[in-house]
Amino acid sequence: MLAATITQPLLFEDDAVGPLEWRFDQPHASSDGGAILLRRVDRRLRLIDRLAAVLRDPREPMRVQHTMRDLLAQRIVGIACGHIDANDGDALAHDPVHKTLVGRDPITGDRLASQPTLSRFEQVPSPPVLYAMGDVLAEVVIASLRRRFRDTKVITLDLDATADPTHGAQQLSIFNGFYDTWCYLPLVATLAFEGAPRQYLVAALLRPGNAGGATGVRGLLRRLIPKLWRAFPRARVRVRLDSGFASPAIFAELEHAGVDYVVGMAGNAVLDRLAAPHLAALRAQVAITGETATSYHEAKYQAGTWPHARRVIIKAEVVAHPGRDPRDNPRFVITNVRHCPATVYADLYCARGDSENRIKELHDALGFGRTSCTRFWANQLRILLSAAAYALLQHLQIYADQTTLRGAQVPRLRQALLTIGVWIVRQGRRLIWHAPRGHPEQRAWAQMARALGATAR
Repeated sequence: MLAATITQPLLFEDDAVGPLEWRFDQPHASSDGGAILLRRVDRRLRLIDRLAAVLRDPREPMRVQHTMRDLLAQRIVGIACGHIDANDGDALAHDPVHKTLVGRDPITGDRLASQPTLSRFEQVPSPPVLYAMGDVLAEVVIASLRRRFRDTKVITLDLDATADPTHGAQQLSIFNGFYDTWCYLPLVATLAFEGAPRQYLVAALLRPGNAGGATGVRGLLRRLIPKLWRAFPRARVRVRLDSGFASPAIFAELEHAGVDYVVGMAGNAVLDRLAAPHLAALRAQVAITGETATSYHEAKYQAGTWPHARRVIIKAEVVAHPGRDPRDNPRFVITNVRHCPATVYADLYCARGDSENRIKELHDALGFGRTSCTRFWANQLRILLSAAAYALLQHLQIYADQTTLRGAQVPRLRQALLTIGVWIVRQGRRLIWHAPRGHPEQRAWAQMARALGATAR
């Protein structure tokens, strides 16, 4: 394993432009210079300070070198910059940009915490503290979105489960037959607003690998829906779920809460009979045209465990592929929304698929699946840290939408705005950050810096 600092120069004697010597010896330099934007974003959101305010420090005060707030900030900004493991703490302990992001002087400030200290920090929060941190995350995100979408008429709350495969002896890591692996099943909540280009993460809840579809859902709904109504008193709240969440308890919870809902429903004998006449008509059409045919319908449906009938939207579809027999593909959605069947299914329900892109960003770019701690609650903290880093980056995306980086996802945003080499020098009381003149996104970076409070000189 390489040491944190390599002092021996490396020589490429056969390079086409002549001998090339490489040294890791530039002091007061960093490869994450652009991440100063994260500090500006957090100053507006106050997310890290508010999360740190609910933490309790069990350590002896006389022995504390790194406050709980500093440890929290170090992990969140590290994850946002792509350093998703606590192991990265050793290599970044003297990084001037990361010291700045935590609130220390980049040149004279004390080094940051090491990996063992960060790992011990992850073991500290108790379930009540983690619950409070989840509340803070939701409140900060909702408050920031309220300023942007104050006049929205409809807010859509999506809940999605995702598999988090495990490879060790983690608590409550259980074999799941559907995913064919030992795993956790985190629950992710996102918000969508009319006319907005993306969904915004508002909550993340770790669940055991054998969690049923409804596990944790009612509790999360009871926490989030009142917060949304307080922030958006004139908006309608719509909850959108896939068929894995359909259960009598969830329908009862949604109706008791007084929200609109659009919930997928797995097929069964009764629903299949309701779809049969429409499929028969489509099969006759496909026999003539040879092309896939789709139609939308509605009916009343009451399962044996339901207290009353509910509206079911039927997507009748017969799929035609060249060289194959036509195949029936019915789909069902339970809803109390009064729009026409095609609108409910094609426009409202199918749009929930975009939340899967948010989950991909969390997994691929923010270490959402790095739940390798032995303790379950330590792993809950880890997904909260990833969620908090994502909240900062999603707020940065809002400013990026006013530049050439409009619509950029986290990997592109990080490459263009955060991973910029800088050399830091002090001139009197001022710190000057020298960045490469040839950086391709310098115009977008400067535009965002001005939007976050920087002034041109």
